[in-house]
Amino acid sequence: MAEADDPALLDEQIAYYKARAPEYDEWWLRQGQFDFGDDFNRRWRSEIDEVRAALDAFRPDGDVLELAAGTGGWTTELARHARSITAVDASAEALRVNADKVRPQMTTDLEFVEADLFEWRPERRYDVVFFSFWLTHVPPARFVAFWDLVDAAMNDDGRFFLVDNARTRPEVLRTVPHTGHTVSFDEGTGIAVRRLNDGRRFHIVKVWWEPAELERRLSEIGFIAEMRTTADFFLYGHGRRSL
Repeated sequence: MAEADDPALLDEQIAYYKARAPEYDEWWLRQGQFDFGDDFNRRWRSEIDEVRAALDAFRPDGDVLELAAGTGGWTTELARHARSITAVDASAEALRVNADKVRPQMTTDLEFVEADLFEWRPERRYDVVFFSFWLTHVPPARFVAFWDLVDAAMNDDGRFFLVDNARTRPEVLRTVPHTGHTVSFDEGTGIAVRRLNDGRRFHIVKVWWEPAELERRLSEIGFIAEMRTTADFFLYGHGRRSL
């Protein structure tokens, strides 16, 4: 049985997001197969607004490093605050979509870096490290190494902010028609099978976190964090190094 830390699986995860880049925003914008009706879409947008308000209150100003920047759904939010953004992602295809969205509204420095986050290390430090829909794709065996990267990227008084999927309650799942996007998920291995619009299938890592569990785990490796979830869809929060 494949393990979530298998290098071949992590390569397949990168391949998936490269291939998915042209259709990724259908999920974020609730279009096509991800349009589940007015009520669902309204709740989805409302919870995005909740996270957006929390990010605004956090104020990701100064020099910002965005890990797993993807197609720019949150890069555009960071651009309203940041003096500069360095956006890192393993998918050049996603970064091209991102650049088309963000460059027209950036008035200062914007740099895109194509790199595998399991291999990449920063050449400088930043005021804020931000990542969205990434932590659930980090295998448990690489959790500490990933947070070592976050630590290495932050200034002495640096902060981080993260957004991710929350584990959706069964009663919410029952309201969502099957789309074929997630074909299967194995809780024991943390491996999911995803299908693209053209039918191709890919294996990816998916590791769910509860707020209290994530706060506790981060405290064990030298961070103070405040995590919470929206009613149905998102996990989010912020933190810094322990004093």
